[in-house]
Amino acid sequence: MREEVVTINNLKINYKIAGNGPAVLLLHGWGGSSDSWLEVEEFLVKENYFVIAPDLPGFGKSAPPPEPWGIQDYSDFIFNFTEKLKLDSFFLLGHSFGGRIAIKFSGQHADKLKSLILCDAAGIRIEPNIKTKTIMAAAKVGNVLFSHRLFAVIKERLRNIFYFLLRNRDYVKADGVMRETIKKALGENLFSELPKIKVKTLIVWGEADQLVPVKCAHVFNKKIVGSQLNIMPKIGHSPHLEAPEKLSQIIIYFLKS
Repeated sequence: MREEVVTINNLKINYKIAGNGPAVLLLHGWGGSSDSWLEVEEFLVKENYFVIAPDLPGFGKSAPPPEPWGIQDYSDFIFNFTEKLKLDSFFLLGHSFGGRIAIKFSGQHADKLKSLILCDAAGIRIEPNIKTKTIMAAAKVGNVLFSHRLFAVIKERLRNIFYFLLRNRDYVKADGVMRETIKKALGENLFSELPKIKVKTLIVWGEADQLVPVKCAHVFNKKIVGSQLNIMPKIGHSPHLEAPEKLSQIIIYFLKS
């Protein structure tokens, strides 16, 4: 894999590229980069695929967005990125946060896609369990109690605890424009976007995913007409790190089918 840099809307974007054959565009998750998927990328290249893996704006070696972005902004970025690289027909793979972007993009630009792979994709809200409901109720009370500007520091610390308890450590780690960006992303429910996806779709999921529960995979499978579902036993939220060879086999079988 070699690294290249391209300018998209005045942002310096780093990306990896390698191989020959049908193009596969890979979108990493929050806090990751093109490096996160290196093993899978190499398996795809060995199977004669042309792999393109950008560091999304604000991650890896790419510049952050100039202001907090929502999912539509990232989808527009991917469109501009593919136009710049003259990618007219490709397979699209999105993991976690990258899955959010892939959902939005595929519903708007199906003409560019050969097929879609969603891997432990975020983006929809499900009925919270009792623990989550309790935490959210406490957060609402705290939001009222500490609404005065004098309590701004305390309120932000409590907000960090809230996201930590909900297992959203990405929010806690983010700062500046990226903290506001993840707040926008978490606030968007892409449930209504799922029926808009008309391309051939594979949903692959870690059975033991604690960040985006496997029940979400079944919702995706139901709402995306004709989609295929592959659950990976004993695997968590990051199949590309936990079982890269097995995940690659699943992906390649789908791409060749």
